[in-house]
Amino acid sequence: MSASKTFDPNSAQNLIEIEKQFAVKAVEHAQTYWNLLEKVPPKELRLTKIDDEIFEDTFKTFPELAEADHAKLRKLDEEAMKSPEGKERWRVFIEAYRKKVKDYNFGSLIRTDARQEYGEKNTIFVTRMQFYAIEIARNRLGLNDDAHELAKAEAAKEKAQKEKDAAAAAKKKK
Repeated sequence: MSASKTFDPNSAQNLIEIEKQFAVKAVEHAQTYWNLLEKVPPKELRLTKIDDEIFEDTFKTFPELAEADHAKLRKLDEEAMKSPEGKERWRVFIEAYRKKVKDYNFGSLIRTDARQEYGEKNTIFVTRMQFYAIEIARNRLGLNDDAHELAKAEAAKEKAQKEKDAAAAAKKKK
């Protein structure tokens, strides 16, 4: 039976709501991760209970990520990841973690360039397992060190602005 014959238009609104909820979860996950990058040196971050296994398996499955000073890990090639061959390689990798990693196939946002923060032009949608594979490797190899410093600087700037605003508000009350 084709999808068009089983589609119930009365439940379409529910599907849209579910998609919105997944999008909200993906954004919350990205914000949480960015906050972690601000507070914890990336080499000290543990994202799962099996980071070591994921790290080793990532480079065994995708040896090209280790080439040229990890350039393909530092700056992701979305077209290669989402090509038919790329999709199949990632599908096999992801399925190996079905029973090992909670929410392994949930959607996540990832930065295409490890040196930059999340933004419209630096973010793509991937599965949670792809996120773990890439970010565990980036953290261990020091590729997220620039992002860590950037996140810390942004947090310090925000804190200084809040203090300035609070001082200005207190001055107005006098």
